[in-house]
Amino acid sequence: MNEFTFKNAINITALHAKFDDFMYKTHAHQEYAIGVTLNGIQAYNLKNDFILNHSNGVMFFNPEQNHDGMAYNNQTLEYVMLYIKPEQLLEATNLKDLYQFDKPNVYDETIKHNILRLTSAIFNEEPDDVCYGLFITLVDSLQVDNSHLFTQIDDKKLILAQEMIKKQLADKLNIDNIAHYLEMSKYQFIRFFKRQTGITPYQYYINYKVEMAKHIIETYKDVYWAITECGFVDLTHLNKCFKYRYGVTAYQYMSQFK
Repeated sequence: MNEFTFKNAINITALHAKFDDFMYKTHAHQEYAIGVTLNGIQAYNLKNDFILNHSNGVMFFNPEQNHDGMAYNNQTLEYVMLYIKPEQLLEATNLKDLYQFDKPNVYDETIKHNILRLTSAIFNEEPDDVCYGLFITLVDSLQVDNSHLFTQIDDKKLILAQEMIKKQLADKLNIDNIAHYLEMSKYQFIRFFKRQTGITPYQYYINYKVEMAKHIIETYKDVYWAITECGFVDLTHLNKCFKYRYGVTAYQYMSQFK
């Protein structure tokens, strides 16, 4: 039983692997490799050390770091891994030089959760803006960046960003354009927005779309007009977003006004 599944989104490659009798030969990646052992024990040689990563353990491999890999004692091993380009990690932080993880593995519930959440989003083909927000959350939990570019609330930039998001109500959210206008990188903007509001730009965008749809439903009793005006794909899409926030679907909500 040797299963290897790859998926790519936002230039990050996610791997889900499950095997018992397979062994990686010594190799190195150009990217950072960050993963979680789901079941079994992962064994590998790294810098003359023999390392065991148990279930729920987080693994770190730096670029160009030679290692092998195998299932310990031929037990079934299952794990996920994210391959992140060095320049992408640098852009997501305020660091100028490559960061080197000094511990090959840790047991940290927050980091583990953030790796699994981003991996799930990539495999489930969630929107890129969702994946970008989850990537920032993961990077922040790694604590590779101890200097924060934004230390005080910048009301003018935040208000401008919110207004630009609202203008994209019926369109696909374009974070790159907003970030460029505010003279930030995409990752700086996502981090800035989340620090000021507690949510990512994409979450704010979806919340606003749902609020506007709710207003249309209350005013005109027309759920399909809400779908068109607020840029939802279809009724299923609107219902899913609506129920997540209000506990009922948009259609169920509309029926209360008839």
